Amino acid sequence: MLEYTGVDFDYSLMGKTAVITGGAAGIGLATGKFFHEKGANVVLADLNPQAGQIAAAIGENCIGVAGNVCDRTYPGKVIDAAVAAFGQVDILLNSAGIVALEKAESISEADWTRTIDINLSASFFMAQAVGRYMIDNGIKGCIVSMASQAGVIALDKHVAYCASKGGIIAMTKVLAYEWGKYGIRVNCVSPTVVLTELGHKAWDGPVGDAFKKEMPSERFAEPEEIAAAIAFLCSKGAGMITGHNLLVDGGYTIK
Repeated sequence: MLEYTGVDFDYSLMGKTAVITGGAAGIGLATGKFFHEKGANVVLADLNPQAGQIAAAIGENCIGVAGNVCDRTYPGKVIDAAVAAFGQVDILLNSAGIVALEKAESISEADWTRTIDINLSASFFMAQAVGRYMIDNGIKGCIVSMASQAGVIALDKHVAYCASKGGIIAMTKVLAYEWGKYGIRVNCVSPTVVLTELGHKAWDGPVGDAFKKEMPSERFAEPEEIAAAIAFLCSKGAGMITGHNLLVDGGYTIK
């Protein structure tokens, strides 16, 4: 049951332990820093072998666990490391992801499979492992997965990405439905283009300028804006929110 425990208007995460996949860069890293500022212990789970050094740069109570999210033994290793360092896991953010830009008629089987494996399957198996851990230990935790506006609308040359992110949204609803009785909340966040390092490389220039003209916001999102939305969903301020897909898209999908 999702018990009412009051509302913390500071949206504090003090004393909570958060595991973040894809945590060494982009939205994952921005969220790790935001969580840390809100008082959380942070575990950056990332393919980057420098994940530990990146975590250390954030400060105390932050560790890195390098590995491949598609390795089915990796979720257990991450949970074990988090518990060894901080006692338990309260929050999971599934942020690891890729995009393969190709027309539907020409995308390769390898690109399709890799996109689904990393974006959807790895997110499920990480959520499954953390969910089992929370259920077994009576932890009323929170799981958030990164979806996308591409999971809500069609985007050209994004067939595998759209499919994977639409799957995240559906997965989120099922997990929220099944695990609400354990006090576990499950949500997802769907951003528009986010100006991470990769976002700048892909969208700075005429194509990005044209895209922004179609958005009520007339701009793309900053990583910290997505981090703030995720932090809210993981806080006591969102105690009655589960199974929800929070669009942070500057209004792009309302048309």
